[in-house]
Amino acid sequence: MSEVKEPWGNLVLVEFEDGIAWVTMNRPEKRNAMSPALNEEMRRTVEALATDERCKVLVLTGAGESFAAGMDLKEYFRETDGAPDTVLLNVRRVAEEWQWRRLRDYPKATIAMVNGWCFGGAFTPLVACDLAIAAEDAIFGLSEINWGILPAGNVTKAVSETMGLRNALYYTMTGESFDGKKAVELGLVNEAVPRDQLRERTRALAKTLLEKNQTMLRNAKLAMKRVRYMDWEASADYLYAKLGEALNFGAAENRANAMKAFLDDKAYKPGLQHFKGTK
Repeated sequence: MSEVKEPWGNLVLVEFEDGIAWVTMNRPEKRNAMSPALNEEMRRTVEALATDERCKVLVLTGAGESFAAGMDLKEYFRETDGAPDTVLLNVRRVAEEWQWRRLRDYPKATIAMVNGWCFGGAFTPLVACDLAIAAEDAIFGLSEINWGILPAGNVTKAVSETMGLRNALYYTMTGESFDGKKAVELGLVNEAVPRDQLRERTRALAKTLLEKNQTMLRNAKLAMKRVRYMDWEASADYLYAKLGEALNFGAAENRANAMKAFLDDKAYKPGLQHFKGTK
């Protein structure tokens, strides 16, 4: 029987480490600009990892000195000029499929590790990931206005959700860049650390997520994303339903054990480990 070939390995690299899947966009000579070929390989990769038991937490990053320099202007735009509508729609569909349609509601926890340049179209998968850690000297920018285009591919939606209207308008309209520290201030990423600490900090965050009940973790993150657009009554009903679903799908035993350790054994103090005097 022939060995099944992984759907990655050329423009996308995957390294497994104790439940963490390090997924790397691999076009360093192009600052990992997202070409149609890279998008297709990424689509196959995220689809495969969704049911791969080696992947509990997915970390998305880029090879070399960049996260991703956005869409490849030559291959994504110029080389498709004049192509039939069906070709253009398929190129767009493949990009959207992994960058936000699948990644935003991914069944595993996801972390964007922004190791360098992050421009334009790269904001969409960045925001679609649940959490984001950046190098302090990473450079971010919405440079589309300088090319006579607007931040499409749902980039505009992504930045308006995370950075707030005024900030999103400012950087969209000026095309100015900013660093990882500023990205934290803007709410685009959770944390910025020195570049030489980036992988270790991301690994530590991934390990924290791996300690949680994965069924409840999945439902918690999806619930947070859904209730933002609901009124209070709909949100309350949805959250009770989501809790019931999680308990039915394997979280009940974990909940019972945690409650016993906290209420009866007095041996569990979740989330309090960082406070002085707490063991």
